[in-house]
Amino acid sequence: MNDTPPKKDPKGPPPVPPKMPGGIVITMLTIAAIVIILQLIFSVLTGDRTERIHYNDFLAKLEAGEVAHVEVQPDRLIVTLADPSEEGAYGYSGEVVEPTPAATPARNFVDRAMGNMVTRQAEQAAAAPTIVYTGRMPDPELLHRLRVNGVEFNSSITNVNYFLVILQFLLPFLLIFGFFILIRRTMSGMMGGRGGIMGIGQSNAKVYMEKKTGVTFNDVAGQEEAKESLTEIVDFLHNPDKYAAIGALQPKGALLVGPPGTGKTLMAKAVAGEASVVFFSLSGSDFVEMFVGVGASRVRDLFKQASQQAPCIIFIDEIDAIGKSRDNQMNSNDEREQTLNQLLAEMDGFDSSKGVVILGATNRPEILDKALLRPGRFDRRINVELPDLKGRLDILNVHAKKVKMGTEIDLNQIAKITPGAAGADLANMVNEAALHAVRMGRGEVHQEDLMEAVEVVIAGKEKKDRIMGEKEKRIVAFHEVGHALIRALTKESKPVEKITIIPRTKGSLGYVLSAPEEEKFITTRDEMISEIIAALGGRAAEEVKFNVQTTGAANDIEKATRMARSMVSMYGMSDKFGMMSLESAGNRYLDGRAVLNVSDRTGAELDTEVGKILHDCYQRAIIMLKENSEKMDNIAEHLFAKETMTGDEFMKLFKGDEGEGVNEEATTIG
Repeated sequence: MNDTPPKKDPKGPPPVPPKMPGGIVITMLTIAAIVIILQLIFSVLTGDRTERIHYNDFLAKLEAGEVAHVEVQPDRLIVTLADPSEEGAYGYSGEVVEPTPAATPARNFVDRAMGNMVTRQAEQAAAAPTIVYTGRMPDPELLHRLRVNGVEFNSSITNVNYFLVILQFLLPFLLIFGFFILIRRTMSGMMGGRGGIMGIGQSNAKVYMEKKTGVTFNDVAGQEEAKESLTEIVDFLHNPDKYAAIGALQPKGALLVGPPGTGKTLMAKAVAGEASVVFFSLSGSDFVEMFVGVGASRVRDLFKQASQQAPCIIFIDEIDAIGKSRDNQMNSNDEREQTLNQLLAEMDGFDSSKGVVILGATNRPEILDKALLRPGRFDRRINVELPDLKGRLDILNVHAKKVKMGTEIDLNQIAKITPGAAGADLANMVNEAALHAVRMGRGEVHQEDLMEAVEVVIAGKEKKDRIMGEKEKRIVAFHEVGHALIRALTKESKPVEKITIIPRTKGSLGYVLSAPEEEKFITTRDEMISEIIAALGGRAAEEVKFNVQTTGAANDIEKATRMARSMVSMYGMSDKFGMMSLESAGNRYLDGRAVLNVSDRTGAELDTEVGKILHDCYQRAIIMLKENSEKMDNIAEHLFAKETMTGDEFMKLFKGDEGEGVNEEATTIG
């Protein structure tokens, strides 16, 4: 139930975080498998394959004749026991003992103290002799005992495999180094780097070569002043000698400033397309990374590439991401300030005669650092404002060329009813009209498609699934007629184009579409009072007819309060405060939120004065509707039955047979 529902710029889907490539996972699993296999190999090479026995058990077996051979090593004795199948071996009685099919293979023994890594081949025997070992004791009688019992013995000669020793020492370092290389390549691939430490110090600007932007000044409409300012830069890139002859220097940079959707990025691409030079395009957030110093490195790399490709154009969109004013507050960012300092140094350092031009774009010029805006860096500030009536018509004509239009199309009407629309909004309207024509089965766009597209962009699509009850629908009808009737009764208000009580997806149960008869750039006090009365007319109609107050007037009250507060705090339209600035606009091109510049006491008095204006306007709306209650009832019942009414239909019902005019005293505040 809004008089003029607010417009909201459509937002794109949130960015998708980068995923780790599948090949990286496979590589990591492969390395893990290699590590496990190498560990098994070393365990086999260095593992013990013999059974250890006590020294006294060894002596017992020696006395019993169960020892066939002894190998004396520095720290142990390798004992080969006699084969039990041989006759006479530890009391053999003549029984035949079948050898075990899977006999234990001959085992290898490693000298641990010397780091011995000896590899032996398995013995080809069906039943190999049993080998055990025991620790070497300081037994001076050992050799004598071996001779007495007829045991063969010898001393081993240690052979060290130095290759295995070196490999065992270096393998952990090789694995760590390989893992580091893997992580480096992974991070470089995920962050888009191309060199340096993980490749993130390189500039990732999109480079459009000559005539590849596909945009010229013919594609940009509604911004004639901005185009004129940029044409000189293009001419300088084409004919530098003409300016050098008189001693003129090329501007180093131009800052495009304006609300969202006005075509700042499109304008920069058009400059590159007209100049036919290399075009570097990137966003201010591209310089920001998690590592300190990366932003400054990317700035250096960007200007290095630009110098090699000169003449060229560098375009930094949303430059406020790195160009915020430097301060000593707690939320300051050292990385961002380093990036800004490097950008300032590079803009001072390069020679403008080489043909390198820097273009920046931002919606928040008030927060940019003063050093960035001084002459010699961004020499020019080019305002890309919302288009006026002629500009909107030119923009519609540009986009209409891309769509098949009917012969009865009146783009001038669309331009009149869309004040405050940016170029992106108008382009969206033309596209929505084309989509609507396809849904209706038509091969070309008609005027009704464009009108529907305007409503879709402003108020959203129709909510066909929302069915209001008869009582609620009647309240909504009187609410909207209250807005329209107040506009018809006040000479300063904008004429009504359409009234509807069909709910829309942007939250309104109905709305009144109005448009000014002519383009205006200033607003008088009487016009603002008329707008406040019209905004409160919906609530007044509810109270006059039904003696109720509904939640449908929330947006109307917000709009009226904002206008009344601006009258007092910013425009000096109050008898109490006079021409005194109490508030200033914060973000001019974004939300326009006001910042209070006075004390709390004065702020309380400001609120009181705003409340007085709203009260007087509301009382005036009630009086006007009571004086025209028959007209209100007649028009509201007609709207209740039809749900939608054009401006011409409304004015016929308003004038009736008597042809009454407007109330000349409607805006007098009592």
